[in-house]
Amino acid sequence: MTDSSGEQIIPFELALKLADTAVFAKTSRHLRNIEVAVLRGAWLGQKYDQIALESGYTPEYIKHDVGPKLWQTLSFSLGEKVSKTNLMAVLAQRASQEEDTGRRGRGDAGNFCASSLELEPPVGLVPLDSTFYVERPPAESRCYEEIIRPGALIRIKAPSQMGKTSLMVRILTHAKKQNFDVGDDLEVHTVALSLQQADRAVFTDLDKFLRWFCASITRKLHLSHRVEDYWSETFGSKSNCTAYFEDCLLPDINGVLVLALDQVDEVFLHPEIADDFFTLLRSWYEEAAYGDSGNPLWQNLRLIIVHSTEVYIPLDINKSPFNVGLAIELQAFTTKQVLDLQQRYGLHLLESEISELMQLVAGHPYLVQQALYHLAQHDLTFNQLVQMAATDAGIYSNHLHRHLRNLQEHPQLAAAYEQVLKSSKPVELEQLLAFKLHSMGLVTLQGNQVMLSCELYRRYFSDILRQDTTRLQLDV
Repeated sequence: MTDSSGEQIIPFELALKLADTAVFAKTSRHLRNIEVAVLRGAWLGQKYDQIALESGYTPEYIKHDVGPKLWQTLSFSLGEKVSKTNLMAVLAQRASQEEDTGRRGRGDAGNFCASSLELEPPVGLVPLDSTFYVERPPAESRCYEEIIRPGALIRIKAPSQMGKTSLMVRILTHAKKQNFDVGDDLEVHTVALSLQQADRAVFTDLDKFLRWFCASITRKLHLSHRVEDYWSETFGSKSNCTAYFEDCLLPDINGVLVLALDQVDEVFLHPEIADDFFTLLRSWYEEAAYGDSGNPLWQNLRLIIVHSTEVYIPLDINKSPFNVGLAIELQAFTTKQVLDLQQRYGLHLLESEISELMQLVAGHPYLVQQALYHLAQHDLTFNQLVQMAATDAGIYSNHLHRHLRNLQEHPQLAAAYEQVLKSSKPVELEQLLAFKLHSMGLVTLQGNQVMLSCELYRRYFSDILRQDTTRLQLDV
């Protein structure tokens, strides 16, 4: 098929597959969602401003960052100069070449199938090169812009398995690639530290915790261990920790340190250290804001704080790091994002099926990814997936069992959740219980009240409650 000028026209799905395959062959990574959006916009003849508007990013980010880098990547991968204007011609020529060599039949032109991609099981962190990472504009672009600011602080909040850590590592990767204008002899260093790595005993004492904190960062930076040299009984733990950063870590790396703290919720469980630790982080942020009147080294520290639940411990508003910097709260996938993702998996679900899936899991990223992965693997049909979803034979059994164990181990939490399950309206719970259920993803917050987060949980846990009630009646 050709256009009025005689140039061959190929479906965008085929163009996308050709581009993605070429990029993966040369760089071992797939095109990111934002790159696909730019590619699609260019294919449709859209200007950068329009692409930015439709994708939820700033025009400057698309025009000066994503666009130029995409054409450079495609030029390298395809072996010839690619630009926004000749994109269609280059990919049409590539399609023709592949057809001539028998690698692709013309009848398959409309099928962008996940069989040509490696389907990684949707467990844990979404790999950096994964074509199945779903961007949620404007979260990524705002984080990328913020992290290059001196003394930046980014707070990422969302319930469990919503993609917080996957976003965190992308911010770190973006930061590593950026020029912070820190000088030719300086370097950007990134450290990701999960607070779940600390032993339980570490959280019982502030001094012990801050020593572990400093030593862990030192190890990840591959520097010599000098924590004891900067720890003095004359000064308090916070002062010692600050001195260690100010006099040792930051000068030694001679550059920018982007420090990402994951699973910060662990500290919430230990009020004996929480207030002092969070006050310390806030003081470092303020040191950076002082500029020349303080120690300028603190402007080289960029913080990312990742947590699952609301901050339920009492913190002085003037000393808390949770009301400064950039706040990012990750949301569930929209129907549009699920539609895009299922195409990435090579699926062609009906509109009614997408609607039913959204009703079942409410766009929860992990649950959506699980469903699409198993459908793409042909493990089961869509009807089978829906029918067995809330059973021990379904694809969500491990996920549901984990939540069930947590509820069984915490009777107060289970009793509160039972209230939610039995009500068709929002329920007001004790604040701490509401926040914990929200951090697990079992409820959504609506002001001071909560509601069940999705139909999957209603089906599964209502059945469990019904079984428990029957068992009690039989025992009597």
